[in-house]
Amino acid sequence: MTETLADTAAGLPEHPMPRAAGCPFDPPPALHALQADSPVSRVRIWDGSSPWLITRHDHVRALLGDPRISADPTRSGYPHRSAGTRANDLARQTFISMDDPEHARLRRMVTAPFAIKKVEALRPSVQKIVDDLIDAMLAGPKPVDLVEAFALPVPSLVICELLGVPYEDHDLFQRNTRVAVRRTSPAEEVVAAMQTLTDYLDDLLTVKRARPGDDLLSVLATERVAKGEMTQRQAAETGVLLLAAGHETTANMIALGTLALLRNPDQLALLRDTEDPKVVAGAVEELLRYLNITHSGRRRVALADIEVGGEVIRAGDGVIFANEIANRDPEAFTDPDRLDITRDARRHVAFGYGVHQCLGQPLARVELQVVYNTLYSRIPTLALATDFDQLEFKHDGIVYGVYELPVTW
Repeated sequence: MTETLADTAAGLPEHPMPRAAGCPFDPPPALHALQADSPVSRVRIWDGSSPWLITRHDHVRALLGDPRISADPTRSGYPHRSAGTRANDLARQTFISMDDPEHARLRRMVTAPFAIKKVEALRPSVQKIVDDLIDAMLAGPKPVDLVEAFALPVPSLVICELLGVPYEDHDLFQRNTRVAVRRTSPAEEVVAAMQTLTDYLDDLLTVKRARPGDDLLSVLATERVAKGEMTQRQAAETGVLLLAAGHETTANMIALGTLALLRNPDQLALLRDTEDPKVVAGAVEELLRYLNITHSGRRRVALADIEVGGEVIRAGDGVIFANEIANRDPEAFTDPDRLDITRDARRHVAFGYGVHQCLGQPLARVELQVVYNTLYSRIPTLALATDFDQLEFKHDGIVYGVYELPVTW
């Protein structure tokens, strides 16, 4: 039986698949072909296993909302992204990798600061952060790396303020997060990086318990941990999740979104010249759909037999949701490979779908709205300071983006 499965896996397409040269914004051509011809099909991943790949928008939404699909990475058959993520998944679990009811119980403990009204109240603070960083860029030398000078500091400063993490420690959490999100990082390096971050947050929680402030870590320390609703280790691991996800994803969206707009000057002009917040909000949704930086797919495992797209996913089978191609599904979006900030892109699955959809999406939206509404109007002549084909993209990352973005004006 094992040999048969191995032989079957050997003839399958490998996942993740390479993007086409010169087309860094588009999903791999092989994903387009699978979506058209075999929207529910098996692929082979790094460990030789053969999970199902789901490529159609309606299938992705249906299955991500199905309670027969588990997010628990400790279950047999779960399709880990790499040896590093497998080692980390087995070493620690946060609420995003749990199923209900435990998932819901722990998630509820951290939802309040990410509620839409709470996040909207942060908009002036986000605006000040963005304006201050642009002021510093304009006052400094050029060209400048937009990633280092702007895209990375914006969400890092915001999430530090929300969590109560000292921003002066940003080098520690940014450096270790980079190790954790690289698919090629050795397992021991990923585990060590995440342990470093967990220890750091654990120490900070101890400080917060003695001297609480007006921040989420203080709430976790003085209410959730003190009342026995979660352990301090769980609180620290939750803090690591929020800290890492809170800066890495948005930073890549800021830089890659800027690059996409520079390559589509008609769309950049529409965004730069508008004063309508609805246009800006729509542009954010379209860029999230078009770029879809979580390009390694959401990972799940089936708890029961499920029929979808003419195939039967058996209990114990791994499932990968290819959200980057689902967001380019012509059945869901007209002319999906074109960037069009005037389209209604709100049904995208960049933040996932169902009970596990991204907790921080209201915050990410506000950050991106402020950035896209401010950067290009304050620096209307913003331009690449290098050849496009010289840019290095994060093909090896769990989160997609550009390593550096030299710009001038």
